Amino acid sequence: MEPITIPYHLLLPTIISFLCFSVILLKKKKLFRNNRKKSFWITVTVLLLLYSLIVGAATYEYIYAQWNANRYDLDGDGFFAGDEITEAQEAAMLRLTSDVGRNFSVFVGLIFTAVLALPIYIW
Repeated sequence: MEPITIPYHLLLPTIISFLCFSVILLKKKKLFRNNRKKSFWITVTVLLLLYSLIVGAATYEYIYAQWNANRYDLDGDGFFAGDEITEAQEAAMLRLTSDVGRNFSVFVGLIFTAVLALPIYIW
């Protein structure tokens, strides 16, 4: 197996949303002062926090799946052969290669958090 790589398509949205969430928390007195805009900023805060958690969890899962698959490469040559191929190794490779949910979490997470944040904004 190859060395563990960082999925930048997942990591960058996580970092950006978390940084935006942090900026809102740092400037909360100024942003939450106006009662009309208060519900908007609460909604944006919830959206950013949930989005960073969803995409961050997908990033963690991707890195863990790579690490778990690399555990079965006993001789370190980057290939699975002979005694290295077991049922556990095949299950680990299946979890690594079946990653459509992790890759689309950037888009699905945005839709999911928007659906959850809409009632907060209306409330």
